[in-house]
Amino acid sequence: MPHIQLIHWNETEAEPRLAVLRGAGYRVGFEPFSPALLRTMREAPPEAVVIDLTRLPSHGRDVALGIRRYKPLRRVPIVFVEGDPEKVKRIESLLPDAVFTSWSRVRSALRRAITNPPRDPVIPASNLAGYAGTPLPKKLGIKAGTVAALVNAPDGFEQTLGRLPAGAALRRNPRGKRDLTLWFVRSSDDLGRRMASMAKTAGDALWIVWAKKGSARDVGLTQAAVRKTGLAAGLVDFKIAAIDATWSGLKFTRRK
Repeated sequence: MPHIQLIHWNETEAEPRLAVLRGAGYRVGFEPFSPALLRTMREAPPEAVVIDLTRLPSHGRDVALGIRRYKPLRRVPIVFVEGDPEKVKRIESLLPDAVFTSWSRVRSALRRAITNPPRDPVIPASNLAGYAGTPLPKKLGIKAGTVAALVNAPDGFEQTLGRLPAGAALRRNPRGKRDLTLWFVRSSDDLGRRMASMAKTAGDALWIVWAKKGSARDVGLTQAAVRKTGLAAGLVDFKIAAIDATWSGLKFTRRK
């Protein structure tokens, strides 16, 4: 039975997509995208990767570009499904040898993709090629007039952020009203002990930021652990971003 990897950002929304793919006779892998999943895919490449662009199309794009950087995965067909037409058009300009389809036509699109894998696959210079030039404040959702709190941020992080939009303000005092919070977690104990209070006071959005594996500040926290703790506190994650060479972050909001 052919193995397909589904990339989707919401487990509930992914369920009917999984049913469609499994109903077509495929063995489907599905889990949050992470470096560990990428390593697994490199060791045992799937027959195809299906990326849903309905939610977080920029993340889907970056996953596809990242996949193409690795030789064992370059000839694995990438099938993009749905998505805003303008954003899909931009992705198509980066990966013209990928397959673009809808969920109603995904079965036939997958058959074509697996039968005709890319002969001369496009190899991007960077897995963030499509994200190049995006200012960090924009990636984090800091807009004009935003009040953002920095909790346990490293010294000099204001300089890392660079120029802010007009009227945006940063403060290191975690108290008081704010639109957005960036919480730099330094240990699993810190994450568990402060999660409930941070969820209540973070404002409309909470970035939980942790040190990347292998970085000088690495304390063993993982994306999966951060997501699990946030979900248990009544939040839902909807965006991931590389902050810089040391830090990664998941963006949460309150579950409606």
